[in-house]
Amino acid sequence: MKKLFIALLSFAASTSFAQNVGKITDPVDWINPLMGTQSKPSLSNGNTYPAIGLPWGMNMWTPQTGKNGDGWAYVYDADKIRGFKQTHQPSPWMNDYGAFSIMPVTGKLAFNDDDRASWFSHKAEISKPYYYSVYLADADVTTEITPTERAAQFRFTFPKTDSSFVVIDAQNKGSYIKIIPAERKIIGYTSKYARGPLPKNFRNYFVIYFNKDFKMAKTWDDKKLNDKDLELTVDHAGAVIGFATQKGEQVIAKVASSFISFEQADLNLKRELGNDGFDATKAKGRAIWNKTLSKIEVEGGTIDQMRTFYSCLYRTLFFPNKLYELDAQNQIVHYSPYNGQVLPGYMFAGTGFWDTFRALYPFLNLVYPSINKEMQQGLINDYKEGGWLPEWSSPGYANIMVGNNSASVVSDAYIKGMRGYDIETLWQALKHGANNEGPMEAVGRDGVKYYNELGYVPFDVKKNENAAKTLEYAYDDFTIYQLGRALGKPASEIDIYKKRAMNYKNLFDPASGLMRGKNQDGTFQSPFSPFKWGGAFTEGNSWHYTWSVFQDIDGLARLMGGHEKFVTKLDSVFSMPPVFDESAYGGVIHEIREMQIANMGQYAHGNQPIQHMIYLYNYGGAPYKTQYWVRETMNRMYKATPDGYCGDEDNGQTSAWYVFSAMGFYPVTPAVDQYVLGAPLFKKVTITLDNGKKVTINAPANSDNNRYVQSLQMNGKPYSKNWISHSGLQKGAVLNFNMGAMPNKTRGSNPVDFPYSLSTEK
Repeated sequence: MKKLFIALLSFAASTSFAQNVGKITDPVDWINPLMGTQSKPSLSNGNTYPAIGLPWGMNMWTPQTGKNGDGWAYVYDADKIRGFKQTHQPSPWMNDYGAFSIMPVTGKLAFNDDDRASWFSHKAEISKPYYYSVYLADADVTTEITPTERAAQFRFTFPKTDSSFVVIDAQNKGSYIKIIPAERKIIGYTSKYARGPLPKNFRNYFVIYFNKDFKMAKTWDDKKLNDKDLELTVDHAGAVIGFATQKGEQVIAKVASSFISFEQADLNLKRELGNDGFDATKAKGRAIWNKTLSKIEVEGGTIDQMRTFYSCLYRTLFFPNKLYELDAQNQIVHYSPYNGQVLPGYMFAGTGFWDTFRALYPFLNLVYPSINKEMQQGLINDYKEGGWLPEWSSPGYANIMVGNNSASVVSDAYIKGMRGYDIETLWQALKHGANNEGPMEAVGRDGVKYYNELGYVPFDVKKNENAAKTLEYAYDDFTIYQLGRALGKPASEIDIYKKRAMNYKNLFDPASGLMRGKNQDGTFQSPFSPFKWGGAFTEGNSWHYTWSVFQDIDGLARLMGGHEKFVTKLDSVFSMPPVFDESAYGGVIHEIREMQIANMGQYAHGNQPIQHMIYLYNYGGAPYKTQYWVRETMNRMYKATPDGYCGDEDNGQTSAWYVFSAMGFYPVTPAVDQYVLGAPLFKKVTITLDNGKKVTINAPANSDNNRYVQSLQMNGKPYSKNWISHSGLQKGAVLNFNMGAMPNKTRGSNPVDFPYSLSTEK
């Protein structure tokens, strides 16, 4: 018995030790790129794929388990890999553009994506941000990939055979391929895209160089081999090259692409790969990831928490991705997805502001402002070349989602300190977008005449998602007002936006205490079910969108009867059963299912509209409830596993929620110089800012039980407010959280400590 007791003590000690990870040196090693890949259209656990690339790189690569054209390019439960695809895909729902793939084959020559597919196992798969390896069982080939921003190296380890092949698939919808055996080279382009319209000359040009002579070379057209021509322009073009290999022989392929020309693709390859071997490119990629991730160092979490944190941080660092390139004179140039010209300056693509205005862009403004400065310059070019700011770029204007949230993205960047670009042009772009309907529903403001005249978009004028549009336009107007003030614009120009920022009140229904669609004659829509998804709302119901008053939460609380009733209303979200009415969709969409199965009532963290709601307890004097529910959500809804998200990850937004929350604060109101406090997840977090200053967040007593803030010191002085300022953090700061197992119900309960609201602004 004594030996058993000692053994148990030893186990307990080792378990306890394992629960506290100290300072780490290589954060990239903690990332699981497969987090969120166990997904399907009916249920999203992230809807991610293992993105092999560099931060904000123009291209990423992924093993392709789905058929060509399938948005679900890689799913964890698949058995076969069909190719290795260069991708720019922001989500499966948006699908891809400019994609082509490479696949090794042995034995019988097979080239279409069904025939060439090979069985694989996760047991023989290595997935890292800068490196991917998998054993293709049917071909008896190990494929390795390591990327740069616009290029990559492949290393194929072949068996002994005289029938080793590499297949290039330029996909359908118009493609070109040419094999140049004397140079061991293949060039081609793909013009395929999923979301348009795009200019007729849209192409992704690629060049591939091999380190081995071709014994055989053929092109193919859809499902037919072409024995005559080594150059082919058809709907669906491809190439296959072959050679004899020895057991264990490694064949290298260097690949690069360009949206501009073959010459630019060659230039990208020579600049980014040069004479580097595969392992040198891999080492450089690893170093870039470690340097980028090390801007935030976390200590004192469990192994799972560390893995989840850095896996989420990895996801925040891809989108929007660079669409720009460096020409022969090292000048920054880009292909314009708006007018088809090659023009100077920055360009980015692949993000939906409806998702990312909430936390992803504020996160960049805090930790990676230099890249967002480039993105703001890219937005200027979007406006100049297309006439509008994009709300979803993929890579040009995509007609999906609602709102005019480019206003938030532009305003928050400037208010958080971005300078050195043409903000006046962006100011004109915001005013243009706010007062005009665009060329499609999702650009500019759909229903703007109703909104400006009535103060809301009516329910009965055939404008879809009208209540969601009204609430988002009102917040967007607030951000325009904020930017106008920061720029010193006259009251005659900006006061209209301050007035419109209060339009949210027009949809508040006193009978239910919730937001409700309103008809053109001023009556509320009827019948009304607060559990009805869609209709007046976007991918949510009234319980989700009622809180979309980012700019004036105190005003919303007063509409609900005061702070105490406001807190009770927040509690109701979690205490109600997860009932729903899906009739507007004619079926249960995956966002509904994810809410239903999460066991958090009506709280639907798997989609964006309600993600900030947990932090609103700070506006009602009950920040301890924020602390409880933030920790619950991090614990329940995130893990660095294939099923590790609770809905679509969406371009870094759902990950940015976790990263912010783990640090202990969240940007409830972008375009305001404040973050609303929660409670940190780790014992220590150190943020290294671009200006060289550090923000240190200490919570030494933090644990799973000690999730409540007892007191807070900022820079050595007691701090009672429920928010911290961005400008204060920029000076460097030390936050010392005293954590405990029981809530401190008095701290943060005084309205003088509540975060910003427009109606209480002094």
